[in-house]
Amino acid sequence: MTMKNPSSSLQQGLIFDVAGIGNAIVDVLSFVDEAFLARQDLIKGTMTLVDEHRADDLYRQMGPATECSGGSVANSLAGMASLGAKTAFIGKVKNDQLGGIFTHDLHAVGVDFSTSMLARGPSTASCFVYVTPDAQRTMATYIGACSRVSEADIDAKIIESAAVTYIEGYLWDTETAKAAIRKAVALAHKAGRKVAFTLSDVFCVDRHRETFLQLIARDIDILFANEAELKSLYQTQDMAAAMAELRDLCRLAVVTRSEKGCMVLTKDAVEEVPAQKIGRVIDTTGAGDLFASGFLYGLTRNQDLKSCAELGNRCAGEIIQQLGARSMRPLKELVA
Repeated sequence: MTMKNPSSSLQQGLIFDVAGIGNAIVDVLSFVDEAFLARQDLIKGTMTLVDEHRADDLYRQMGPATECSGGSVANSLAGMASLGAKTAFIGKVKNDQLGGIFTHDLHAVGVDFSTSMLARGPSTASCFVYVTPDAQRTMATYIGACSRVSEADIDAKIIESAAVTYIEGYLWDTETAKAAIRKAVALAHKAGRKVAFTLSDVFCVDRHRETFLQLIARDIDILFANEAELKSLYQTQDMAAAMAELRDLCRLAVVTRSEKGCMVLTKDAVEEVPAQKIGRVIDTTGAGDLFASGFLYGLTRNQDLKSCAELGNRCAGEIIQQLGARSMRPLKELVA
């Protein structure tokens, strides 16, 4: 059975395929061994929030590193732009060196980014991404200027002219960001658009489980999660039970499963879409972000849900064969 695209009626009068709201972060990537993670008291495969002092200490203890713009939703939008979509990003940076790097990198790949910079206050956010020999990534994130995103940053014209507004769960950590998200959701739905949301991280789900469940039930049209996040959301190790509950709650959900591909869930059906075979895995940073790139690209082009998932798998497979979460070659080659 072909799973139908529920967003197929959203293609008129649009400027953007997707508008995203998320943390504007510059990633600092380094290869490490597991002993380094143990010494730094970091839990492998997770994201830990750190303050500015801890961030400075971690940076001093890093070996050779690569700096590149990141942030979950920003990565997804950059991936969509690389596929040929029109995207816009809303997020906060300071007018410092890292803020300039982040802004330049988004503009360079064709993402509209016009949120005003902070003149004073915390510096632009950074995320230390530690890649172990098995290609797993462990992150320590300093939120910095990201914490200052507010309702004033939500541009109604952008939200109303985007087929989908995509929001990351990581942003739910401050009251001002929650208010910004609620405003964007209301604007999108009033304009007849869709809202997508990613659970982001297991620890993020642990912090906000109850409000996430309420948000998904009331406001979210498209949900992205991986298996660990979904189990955390429903506090169970039974994936079948978790998926059954999610199908009752959400109109459309996609559960990524690493090398096993993904599951696409609607109220009417469940479809398993296997991953494609790839070469050597270098770094899993951004796999979920780029999966969302491919899926949302297909969704906004009226493709059926299986095709959307297949493209998501291809984009994720592409990004894990390189270092970092921004593709080194145009992703439109994957859909040529």
